[in-house]
Amino acid sequence: MAEIEIKEQVEQALGDIRPALQADGGDIELIDVQDGVVQVRLQGACAGCPMSQLTLTNGVERHLKNVVPGVERVENMAM
Repeated sequence: MAEIEIKEQVEQALGDIRPALQADGGDIELIDVQDGVVQVRLQGACAGCPMSQLTLTNGVERHLKNVVPGVERVENMAM
């Protein structure tokens, strides 16, 4: 599957969980997808939240792995 197609699928999947993050004052930005690794940047309240790593692995990563074939892990590319 082409990287562009995977990136589009990841963006759509992030759209599924974005409302939950925004409800808590945060958001998520897709930076890149390379070799099954999704790079994102948590924003707003999520950026400084002590639970952000848990949100990233148990929420974002789990969802992406379930709906986008080929996703292996998600990395937070903090500023």
